[in-house]
Amino acid sequence: MGLFKSKGVVYKPVKDVNLGPDSTEFYLQANVKAPRMTGILVKIFTWFLESRIFGALLLHILKGNNLIYKLITDAELEESPLYVPLHHFEDHKGQEVKCLDSALTPPEQVQLAIDCLPTSSETALNGKRPSFCRWTIMDYSRAYNSGDITPLMVAERFIAAVDESSKPPLKMGFFINYNADDILRQANESTLRYQKGEPISVLDGVLVAIKDEIDCLPYPTTGGTKWLHKQRPCTDDACCVKRLRLCGAILVGKTNMHELGAGTSGINPHYGATRNPYDTNRIAGGSSSGSAAVVSAGLCPVALGVDGGGSVRMPAALCGVVGLKPTFNRIPHSGVIPLNWTVGMVGILAGTVEDALITYAAVSGEIPSHQPSSMPTKINLPLLPLTKSISDIKLAKYGKWFDDCSDEVRICCSHALNKLHDHYGWKTVDVTLPEIEVMRLAHYLTIASECSTSLDPFREKHFAESGWDVRVALSIYGAFNSKEYVKAQKIRNRQLQFHNKIFSEADVIVSPTTGVTAYPIQDDALKTGELDYINGAALIRYSIAGNFLGLPAVTVAVGYDKLGLPIGLQFIGRPWAEATLIHLAFAMQAICLSEYRKPPIFYDLLRKDSIDHSGI
Repeated sequence: MGLFKSKGVVYKPVKDVNLGPDSTEFYLQANVKAPRMTGILVKIFTWFLESRIFGALLLHILKGNNLIYKLITDAELEESPLYVPLHHFEDHKGQEVKCLDSALTPPEQVQLAIDCLPTSSETALNGKRPSFCRWTIMDYSRAYNSGDITPLMVAERFIAAVDESSKPPLKMGFFINYNADDILRQANESTLRYQKGEPISVLDGVLVAIKDEIDCLPYPTTGGTKWLHKQRPCTDDACCVKRLRLCGAILVGKTNMHELGAGTSGINPHYGATRNPYDTNRIAGGSSSGSAAVVSAGLCPVALGVDGGGSVRMPAALCGVVGLKPTFNRIPHSGVIPLNWTVGMVGILAGTVEDALITYAAVSGEIPSHQPSSMPTKINLPLLPLTKSISDIKLAKYGKWFDDCSDEVRICCSHALNKLHDHYGWKTVDVTLPEIEVMRLAHYLTIASECSTSLDPFREKHFAESGWDVRVALSIYGAFNSKEYVKAQKIRNRQLQFHNKIFSEADVIVSPTTGVTAYPIQDDALKTGELDYINGAALIRYSIAGNFLGLPAVTVAVGYDKLGLPIGLQFIGRPWAEATLIHLAFAMQAICLSEYRKPPIFYDLLRKDSIDHSGI
């Protein structure tokens, strides 16, 4: 039961670990021992956890049962700790890219991204016509320039759609906050610029939603709580938001999220559960749930999220859209709630890979006043028309890990990978990625400790205002000590060495994005939230390296399960190799494009008649 000190694991030196396909390293599946709880059960469990008499004992048992003591606390390893996953810049210029000048403005960077896009005839393979496509940034830009529709008209349709979606019977839970007057003001200004023939960029008049973890005026930044904005007022736009504003984007409000990012379902007892546009009785995923759902439902071509443990990629996969998490520090973190400062990163959710690229170009790059003394990092954009000419791509696959998912996810992702091999001739390299479950626990310990430290000043006054599931999470978050935190950082260093060895043999690591598709929202979870760490572990299984090691990663939709729920495939890259990842995601999208399906909840904001949400 974990009542007594366990014997810790003694880890072999990194140099002695075989990472090849013939490795004898044991694959340890997630050892989650926690029942699903909601309603009165989660309230009782919270009371025990917060009790001075029972809390410490319960936490000790939980840590023991979930192998924290054996794999981390009492483990022996020789690596030094790595506290921040900062990477020396390496210029990956070999794969058909265009390099951005660091002196360019966001609109100029966007224009160069436009120059990297394919023509519409190049986006699908074998001449297959897609049965469904979401409107893209370029579609909006062309419509505005033609005069057929104006940003003001689109904004009015958007407001009507959000109003409809927030009421019964839908109650989609897309937004925490949106201001119709502010949206119309921005749209009117954009419309005037188009009428004068002076749009700022192709993003001018394009609707962009912002996760409520990122500062964006005139809204408070709640982090999904009812209290945090009172203690941390929003006084300015985050850096990434400022850059979008400079491009003329219409910032349409703050999307719903799992409270404090402390869960993977997107069920928020204060602002409602964000529902999946492909099935409104299922989760959208978290914690960037609203951002994924609004893109999936056609309300915005792009949205911003924050990814601390797959929080952009998970909901993107569950909602059938693209999720891009860049290298640590690629997008400035200024103006983001500092909940987990060494694992959390601003990410992009988009309907297409092309839109993810445009938005990535708009928001990336160092803040000039914050540039370190070392050489600044360069931004390479992929030349997408040349993707098909790229040869000799090697994709690392750890079979036991890849297959540790539902049968439908495994079959779909394997089939997609085979198609990639057939169409492009790229090769899979079989590898072993050791100690995956150890990395998951070390990441959990790290994100928990950082979140607990960040929120500690507000513990006594405000934690009781949090949802019951989050109160449980916060109690567990505060249960780790400095020794355990340092051990987790040693594991971070160890894992980075493993991954660097893999990247010396392959260009990317490929995996499913989640181990399961979107699971049902139970009515008993709506008021209290839910504790479902088994499903949570399945959702987060493939996300950890991107956050814990600061690596770039992208997910793209590759199919559906038998219920029509989306499935995503993930590519994880070397530091600063976003261009390669976008090339691969674009190639995968081109193969799957003809099979993409329209979600039942979908708003067509560029239609010349009424708004459509029927899926017909």
